[in-house]
Amino acid sequence: MATVTLKGNPIHTLGNLPEIGSMAPNFRLATVSLSNKTLEDYKGQKLVLNVFHSLDTGTCAASVREFNKVVTDLENTTVLCISKDLPFAMSRFCTAEGIENVEMLSDFRDGQFGKDYNLLFTDGPVEGLLSRCIIILDEKGKVLYSEQVQEVVEEPNYKAALEALT
Repeated sequence: MATVTLKGNPIHTLGNLPEIGSMAPNFRLATVSLSNKTLEDYKGQKLVLNVFHSLDTGTCAASVREFNKVVTDLENTTVLCISKDLPFAMSRFCTAEGIENVEMLSDFRDGQFGKDYNLLFTDGPVEGLLSRCIIILDEKGKVLYSEQVQEVVEEPNYKAALEALT
């Protein structure tokens, strides 16, 4: 069990993120068109997994906007923005915000991604949602970097995450 805070109050996730140097667990997540994507679909590309609890919070939306800006400068890299938001809400957000450079994926169907990556909140007001994390994978799915944001309302360390790609 990992502990983070929400406005200073401790809340917990299932455990620790996948270790640096380990192979990332496979996943099956829904796209905005309701098709499924797996880790295998991205083989040969570096991945930024931008994980958050809901686009309806300012910090989560800010992380999507930030990665949407910087991804165009990243070679052979795809940014996956992952939450339990419904694909319909993700699509609406992207249309309203002009988000075109990142892929939105949802763990709404079975929640297995949150369980396999140990980032599902187990208590507190956001119980059942995903913890704010950045996980960087190489072209073969090996974990190069991970950050679980310690205070849920804060943004991740974009600079450190992007440096891990080089």
